[in-house]
Amino acid sequence: MFEEPESLEQIVQRITRQAREASYGLAMAETASKNAVLSRLATILEESVEELTAANEKDLSAGREQGLSGALLDRLALTPARIAGMAEGVRQVAALPDPVGEEIGRLAPASGIDIRKVRVPIGVVGIIYESRPNVTIDCAVLCLKSGNACILRGGREAFHSNKALSALVRKALELEGFDENAVQLIPTTDRAALGVLLKQDRDVHCIVPRGGEGLIRYVVENSTIPVIKHFEGICSLYLDDEADPTMALEITLNAKCQRPGVCNAIENLVIHRDFAAKHLTEIAGGLRAAGVELRADTESGALLSHAGINYKPATEEDWTTEYLDLILSIRMVSDANEAVSFINRYGSQHSDSIITENETTARRFLRGVDSSTVYWNASTRFTDGFEFGLGAEVGISTDRLHARGPMGLQELCTYKYEVFGKGEIRQ
Repeated sequence: MFEEPESLEQIVQRITRQAREASYGLAMAETASKNAVLSRLATILEESVEELTAANEKDLSAGREQGLSGALLDRLALTPARIAGMAEGVRQVAALPDPVGEEIGRLAPASGIDIRKVRVPIGVVGIIYESRPNVTIDCAVLCLKSGNACILRGGREAFHSNKALSALVRKALELEGFDENAVQLIPTTDRAALGVLLKQDRDVHCIVPRGGEGLIRYVVENSTIPVIKHFEGICSLYLDDEADPTMALEITLNAKCQRPGVCNAIENLVIHRDFAAKHLTEIAGGLRAAGVELRADTESGALLSHAGINYKPATEEDWTTEYLDLILSIRMVSDANEAVSFINRYGSQHSDSIITENETTARRFLRGVDSSTVYWNASTRFTDGFEFGLGAEVGISTDRLHARGPMGLQELCTYKYEVFGKGEIRQ
């Protein structure tokens, strides 16, 4: 008799069960054993350039046929240099401290028992992402180092690349004596598989979506599993009346222009009225020279018009728009308190910055802005796991529970209480 082929639902359920089983052994693995897997993976990546570029070419060819833009094709491409960079990133994660087993608190109640609060893996993490195949490696290695099994669901446009990369991770696991099902890729681009995955709350403990707002909202609205996410990156830079003009210009240009299509680039420039009177035209001129389209409120627009600088009048919608492009909205305010109110009203609680030489003003801004990452005299472009020294990131969270900001090894852990006794009984 022939066995009936598995349905899509059965395939996904089998994957989640296997991941849960694999997670038990991984949670107990010693740091040296996990690092051995990562070291092995780095070597395998370096030895598999031809295999990976061949798989990637299938995705690039399909992308060109579908008319993907040059920017999207670039995000999709796996070059020898990028593969070498991935291998180096894996080694950097291996060199990071292992968070599992770290004692983060201790209690000594009157009963005499010794209570220790200890970091432990979350268990099984589902990661849903688009476009960039390097995310497959970043997320897999962070989950492995933190003792978590992971289920990866990449975008359709990178399917062949993700399949090849995940196979190399599984090979490294097997060669080092681990259950290869600690890392699994959903083997289809059918969106119905995602719908099934999001209902497997018995075996999957956390979902991290990375991608556009549409994908993330679909995940949030359809998941019975806790989701850690951010929807948009509507980030603001506030130039205070006591800002250093040179620093203000350099950081504005970096935060908007260095890479405008990412979630930590600024979309709003908030500027103190007194600072604007002296320096807005210079900053706006620098932005226009860099190809930035300006959208300004009435007061800012009057200054720009007087200086002969082109702009469009800003609308209410502009303050809440994630352009992901060389477009910047400008809002004038009377003081830092008004800047904080504007950011809290229109921002997405991602990353915001103040430029000022006044420490009192800066600290009030840092306390008052309700975002996952707040800066003083630095560009918002640093909100990134690698730049934070986390090795990489599984994603960025603007949530309030469990994790906020770039999610590295510690954010992939929860905790348990380990209680040591000497025969104590409760009276």
